[in-house]
Amino acid sequence: MTLKEQFEAAVAGSKLLTARPDNDTLLKIYSLYKQATEGDAPDDGPTNPFDFIAKAKYNAWSDLGGLATDAAMQQYIDLINKLKG
Repeated sequence: MTLKEQFEAAVAGSKLLTARPDNDTLLKIYSLYKQATEGDAPDDGPTNPFDFIAKAKYNAWSDLGGLATDAAMQQYIDLINKLKG
C-alpha cells in the first residue's frame, strides 16, 4: 500500500473515531491534512479578527510551513492510528 493510499485510508478512518478528540488534537489533524493536501498555508490568513476558529486553524496550518507533503501524510497517518488505538 502506497503512502497516499494509507493517507486516504486514515482520512476515511478519522471519520469513524469513537471518541471526539480534544480541540488541540483536532487542530493537529486539520493542519496535517491541509499541509498534506495543499502544501504551505497562504501568506494571508483570515480577515475577520473575530473569527477565532478560522484564526486557530490558520495558525495551526501555518506553523507547519515547510513540512514536506510525505512527512505530513505520515504524521497524519500516525496520529489517526494512535487515536484509533
